Amino acid sequence: MDVDRPAQLLQPLFVPRKTMTGPGPSNMSPRVEAAASLPPLGSFQLHPESITIMNDVREALKYLFQTNNDVTLCISGCAHAAAEAVCDNLLETGSSVLVGCNGLWGERFAEMASRKDAKVDKLVKAPGQVFALSELEEKLKVVRPALTFITFGESTGGTLQPMEGIGPLCHRYGSLLVVDGVAAVGAAPMFMDRWGIDVLYTGSQKALSSIPGITPISFSNAAWKRIVNRKTKVRTFLSDIRLLAVLWNCIPDANRGYHHTPAVALLYTLREALAELVEEGLEERWRRHSECTALLHKGIEILGLELLVKEPSHRLPVVSSIRVPPDVDWLAVSQYAMDRYKVEIAGSLGSSAGSTWRIGIMGHNARPETVGYVLRVLEESLKTVRNQAKTASL
Repeated sequence: MDVDRPAQLLQPLFVPRKTMTGPGPSNMSPRVEAAASLPPLGSFQLHPESITIMNDVREALKYLFQTNNDVTLCISGCAHAAAEAVCDNLLETGSSVLVGCNGLWGERFAEMASRKDAKVDKLVKAPGQVFALSELEEKLKVVRPALTFITFGESTGGTLQPMEGIGPLCHRYGSLLVVDGVAAVGAAPMFMDRWGIDVLYTGSQKALSSIPGITPISFSNAAWKRIVNRKTKVRTFLSDIRLLAVLWNCIPDANRGYHHTPAVALLYTLREALAELVEEGLEERWRRHSECTALLHKGIEILGLELLVKEPSHRLPVVSSIRVPPDVDWLAVSQYAMDRYKVEIAGSLGSSAGSTWRIGIMGHNARPETVGYVLRVLEESLKTVRNQAKTASL
């Protein structure tokens, strides 16, 4: 053979069980984990079970998003793939885009839009801050964008953007509203139709506690009309929403058609995660996350630490950003928690990197016992690192 067998693959796979309380993914329930090991199914022509699962997912997503949009489906890929699909389908060369940037995810969307040859304008705020309607309107008046992007739950800064009023405001100036709901949908109230959101996508691995790699997304009638009336063909076949809408049977009176074979194990786990949400109910899920986040924040304050987001109503009830004290090595604290307890206390990304920790209490992990455990580990990690620093300075 020209290439030898890799010796490491002759060893069994071992994945340790960890407490996944970073920014995601989160721990899955036993029911969702079990779904990942179910037998595979093929495309829908010979496997009616596949159709049932896809239909179950679509109906559950409408409940999750609180929408009646026909074009509600899943993108095969992570949330970045969904953001790319939005750009691919709703932007053409020279399209004007307004992007709210108060963390990494706005910056990422702006980069994606610029690669589609769109004209990108940014409304920038520091991590930990949200956008006021007056700020948005001032920018909309000047830019007159075809598309406006806002992050609902900015996990790099720990903010929850108030959404009421933004949709009608964008529509008043001729803009569609695209919302990144990856880190908040399922944990915080979301009313897609009521709030006038034109495109909404979320992550499977955050408040839903499923496996990453499949991304729910929904398009309003206005967004769908924009896609159908494009002047140019969508450049990327895989993310062409008109074709994916056929695969997911979103178009009334149209037959389901083949586009690609989805990752069936991810469909299984997402279906079961959504089933758990439906059984619990959205209002109860939102309440559980709110109460656990309040418990976490109280514990953080008792430890003498400071939250990045000052206004409680603007704090994301999934991922909390905590300022790193000047006398502490953030990575040493995170590493101690992982090495000793297999608990994830993550750093941040983008401009917040190195200055904040992020603790995620979401989905299956949004339970008081998980909050208490993480706080105890954080307290011990801080004390240990500080003591080590004192000893080293002697």
